[in-house]
Formats: sequence, C-alpha cells, structure tokens
Amino acid sequence: MGKKKTILEVRQRIDDIDDTILALLKERLDCALEIGRLKNETKRAKWDPQREREIYDRLLADNKGIFPEKALRSIFHEIITTCRLSQKKTEVSYLGPEATFTHLAGVKYFGQSAAYKSMESIDEVFNEVEKGRVQYGIVPVENSIEGAVFSTLDSFMKYSVKICGELQLPITHNLVCRSGNIEDIQTVASHAQPLAQCREWLKKNLPSVPTLPVFSTGGAAQMAANNPNIGAISSELAIKTYNLQVVVKGIEDYQGNTTRFLVIGPESPSRSGQDKTSLLLGMADRPGSLNEVLTVLSAKNINLAKLESRPIKGKQWKYLFFMDMLGHMEDQVIQEGCSILKQICPYYEWLGSYPRADNIDLLS
Repeated sequence: MGKKKTILEVRQRIDDIDDTILALLKERLDCALEIGRLKNETKRAKWDPQREREIYDRLLADNKGIFPEKALRSIFHEIITTCRLSQKKTEVSYLGPEATFTHLAGVKYFGQSAAYKSMESIDEVFNEVEKGRVQYGIVPVENSIEGAVFSTLDSFMKYSVKICGELQLPITHNLVCRSGNIEDIQTVASHAQPLAQCREWLKKNLPSVPTLPVFSTGGAAQMAANNPNIGAISSELAIKTYNLQVVVKGIEDYQGNTTRFLVIGPESPSRSGQDKTSLLLGMADRPGSLNEVLTVLSAKNINLAKLESRPIKGKQWKYLFFMDMLGHMEDQVIQEGCSILKQICPYYEWLGSYPRADNIDLLS
C-alpha cells in the first residue's frame, strides 16, 4: 500500500490543479481572441451556435456523468460566453430595473461578463436594438400560466429587429424583506403577475397584509430595501442585488411556472441544427385563408410550435399572426414553405431563425 496522503498534501494538489485550470483558461481566452481576429478578416459572424452546441455535446459525452451535469453546463456556459464576449463586449438591454426576471434571464443567457442596460419598457428595449445603441435585447414573450406578453408581440410590428435566440426560465417567487422576519411585513409589493400567481399563498399566510402592484419585481425589491416594513415578491437575483433576506422561498400557487424570453438583435445566427423560425403574417380577407396557410405547412411536413393572433392597431377586426415553426430558414423545406407563404399572404415578415431553448445548454 502507498503512503496515505495528508490533508496538506491533498490541498497542495488542489492548488496545483487550480493553477493549471487558470493557465488553460488564459490560453483558451487567447484562442478566442485569435478566432475573433480571423472572423473579422473574413467578415464572419462572431456567434456560431452550431459550434457552441458541438462543444457542449462533446464535453457531456466525455464526462460520462461523473461531474454533475448541471454544474458542468453552468461552468462551461460562463467560460464560453466570457471568451465570446472578449471578441467584442456585448451590451444587452432588458426590462428593468436591475434584478427583474428579465435581467436574470439575460444573465443566464449571456453570462456575467456582458454589459446590461436597464430600460423602463419593452418598447424601449426594441428601440435600443433597432437604433444600434446595444447589440442585443432580451424580452419576455409568453408565460406558461399567464399566456402571451402582448407588448412584446406588438413591438415586433413596430421595430425592425431579428430574433437571435430564446430562453425558457423557470420562475420561482420568493418573499423577501430587509430583516427576513415575516412579522415585519406590513405591505407586500410586486408586479401584478407575481401577485396574482401567489394569491392563494398570500391569502392563507398573510390574510390581513395588503398588496401593492408596482411596475416590476425589481422595483418592488428596491422598495423593500428602502423600507423595513415592505415585503417584496422577487427573483433570486434581487436578493443579492439589494441585500435582502429570504422570508419564504417558492410561494407561487402553481408549480412549473415558466417564462419564455426572446433575444433580439440586428441579425439571426446561422443554422445550429435544432432551430426555430418565427414569422409575422397577415392573412387574406376571405374564408379559409388561415387553413390555406396551415395546409402549406402540413404539406411540407413543417411542425408548427406556436400560433398567436394580435389585432392591428387602427384597423378594426384586422389581425396579424405570429407563427413559430421548427427549423431554420437555411433549411430547404423551410425556404420552400416560406416562399409559398410569401405568395399567398398579403403581409409576410421573417422575424428570425435561432437555436431552440430546449436544445441550447444554458444555466436553466
């Protein structure tokens, strides 16, 4: 038998491993910067989702389940996004203030290294991207309980941007305050949706405490940080940002509450192999026009993931339809189907093609 190692010897080995990891991270960053220079010379897009997906797939296969997979994804997501952002600092606008669920979704998608710009409305997020003041924006588009976020859908009608990606974020509502003591809470503040999603819990556990709807969960957290008698329903990020204490975790009435977010930018990424394509369509004013569109998709064996109608402002009883299909505009079958839709629809707009959330390895 070999000599039994001491704690000091094992710790020294850990230090050596950490030094090696740091040296390799520096080398990987240098490689990423060189890739960025080469892409600039050939005018290629900085973000290659297919390449990133291949990295995750290879690492997970090589790991063979030994290192916890969720942690492995988290670690390499931060490494990959940091190296990509080193090629050019990414600026991201989001619905603020700081520590909203939209901000949290941005951090999950782009990592901690991006520069985040808080906006007061979804409309302003779109405007910042269209004007080129930021490279990307992140906006909520639908919730598994509350349904579509109409201000996001309406903004696609106003602004010329492309969808670059999507993220599905599980929503957990936490009751927080400065002290962490439920007895100190005299008012519970939050956005109207979280208040509605926690209605039964509040009724049972804080029946005499009034609720206060405010603009955002981040704004509620700010109020709680400034007033010891205000409790807030907010995100995990708000707890750290505003130095608040958790009173009760997970007070939502229904489990499985998930919000889908879209990343918007000036152009969509190239094909990853597991993609969605989003369209904005206006139907002909005649019976069966929607059925005609669906028949085209069915004939091409194109899987429809979402169909949502929105009224056109100023035109009574006129609607546009938001459509999500599985596949990328670079796929031949999607190209062929969209070519037909262009001919039969009075209004046609390609909103973007992007990696599907259920096939992109992020922190969720």
